[in-house]
Amino acid sequence: MKSLSSKIPYKRTMSHSRHIKRIFLLLAMLWLVLPIKAITSKDANKCYRKGNYQQAIIDYKKLLTHGVSAELYYNLGNAYYRSDSLSQAILSYERALQLSPGNENIRFNLEFSRSKTIDKIVPESEMFYVTWYKSIRNLMSVDHWAYMGLSFIGLVMFFMLIYLFAPSSGLRKLGFFCGTSLFLFFTISTLFAYQQKVAIENNKGAIIMVPSVNVKKAPVFNGGDSFVLHEGTRVDITDDEIKGWKGIHVADGRSGWIQANKLEKI
Repeated sequence: MKSLSSKIPYKRTMSHSRHIKRIFLLLAMLWLVLPIKAITSKDANKCYRKGNYQQAIIDYKKLLTHGVSAELYYNLGNAYYRSDSLSQAILSYERALQLSPGNENIRFNLEFSRSKTIDKIVPESEMFYVTWYKSIRNLMSVDHWAYMGLSFIGLVMFFMLIYLFAPSSGLRKLGFFCGTSLFLFFTISTLFAYQQKVAIENNKGAIIMVPSVNVKKAPVFNGGDSFVLHEGTRVDITDDEIKGWKGIHVADGRSGWIQANKLEKI
């Protein structure tokens, strides 16, 4: 009996010890998984205002891993510009403008940064109505055009109800003409939203990230040089089938091949 009673406290002690170990293990896992302090936009902006641009860059990039936005890319571009990283600044502004094409602050900073680059690219001319059409389409982002489209279709339904059930012919005419006009605006808004969505998904833009690069006539190291581009210049990728190389097209009409690690996609 003594031997049996002596084993009972021992079992209880072992069970209690296992519970304590499990608790400590759980706390250790939580310590590793949960961040000690979550970075916020306020923290990053505070670093930027204090002139701690490198820390601001780190914070903005961490925030972008949780979700992209035009504002974050814009602030990241400002921090890079203040750090004299021109190519990174232009890349960030380009990404911000892609998300918010109607933002004048982003566009101004992008154009200002481009003016600091060595290459002064004069785009190929296009018909005035194409430029006019693009400028209207880029007044707002894809989300804003989509929201406008939803608003217009809601109004179309409202005026169609007036047309169908209004007691007087004057109100029915008003409902018909207003509904028809708003349906046209709905179609335009939906078209702009769709085109911007396609443009974002099929974006081939890239930025030269090195001080200078020789654009080759063919995708080989010993191939002849065609021309030279410098950091911050935007190009469009036309061919990425060859490993280590990118076929590129410059806005002024020139084309060639660049090593893939010399540029970064927008």
